[in-house]
Amino acid sequence: MDRRSILKNAGIAGVLAAGVAPAVHAQAAIRWRLASSFPKSLDTLFGGAELFAKKVKEMSGGKFEITTHAAGELMPAFGVLDGVQNGTVECAHTAPYYFFGKDETFALDCAIPFGLNSRQMTAWMVHGNGMKLMREHYAKFNIVNFMLGNTGTQMGGWFRKEIKSSADLKGLKFRVGGFAGKVLERMGAVPQNIPAGEIYQSLEKGTIDAAEWISPYDDLKLGLNKVAPFYYYPGWWEGGPQLTLMVNQKAYDALSPENKAIVEAASTLAHVDIQAKYDAFNPGALKQLAAQKTKVLPFPKEMMDVAFKHSQAVYSELNEKNANWKKVFADYSKFRADQNWWFRFGEARFDSFMQAQKL
Repeated sequence: MDRRSILKNAGIAGVLAAGVAPAVHAQAAIRWRLASSFPKSLDTLFGGAELFAKKVKEMSGGKFEITTHAAGELMPAFGVLDGVQNGTVECAHTAPYYFFGKDETFALDCAIPFGLNSRQMTAWMVHGNGMKLMREHYAKFNIVNFMLGNTGTQMGGWFRKEIKSSADLKGLKFRVGGFAGKVLERMGAVPQNIPAGEIYQSLEKGTIDAAEWISPYDDLKLGLNKVAPFYYYPGWWEGGPQLTLMVNQKAYDALSPENKAIVEAASTLAHVDIQAKYDAFNPGALKQLAAQKTKVLPFPKEMMDVAFKHSQAVYSELNEKNANWKKVFADYSKFRADQNWWFRFGEARFDSFMQAQKL
């Protein structure tokens, strides 16, 4: 009797007895929870996690579903790494430099002062050693990491008073994300690590003197121009801050190869979408801010020179005390040097010419 006859005439017991496996295997539905470090009001960042979850569901035919939860719903904004590491949630979307206090190496998966820009960061992760080195780092925390967004170079933040030199930073209570605080502290500032949802009130009440968030589009949504008149650029501590999808190792290992591929594909799509949103929406937002009498100013070059000098000193000290940092930073630094050498010939020259034109 041939195979087709067996499948046609036998019941399931007969099929199994004949040693013929059914052609289709039913897959159990997968339900994950994603904890975000960002509020729902930010359609760029929280929206990126929502897009990721939507694409996972679509690509799996609805069999793999991820619910997204804003900061504070399941856990605090800065508690998501612990949540993923401990398996409280299966995954999280966050800015890894929030966790530099656990290990400074986390910042290299996001942004460090005078580091890579967004294109260079993606190049290091995809075609350099970035992903390999960061996977080794995250494995120590029971986590698998994926790229999920980049904001591009950020603005330098909102200040209640004008900054004319590095001396004006002394005693300044400055809400600044992650690693930048180590450098600004050396310059006399008092760094504050405050979640997005608390920035406006802190500036309004005078609890802080200055705050950086991201770029015009998100800053306008938070209304920061209403509580601080001076808007500085660039955010030299965030030349290309990458956002990351953190996945619990056990949860990831339990996925089929197909679902692992879906997670990677969906996160990559959302990675591209987030920066595209910022690049598309920031110009209009900056025009709105300028129309509302915001004073948009460049940081003094003297201040940036001082910051650059202090940054290099911080990195040298970390090389002495953190072997993990030293290993990853050595590769990052070499890649950065080559990228800056190349960009000088193509990108920078073209961009500076085009930005000088009256279009």
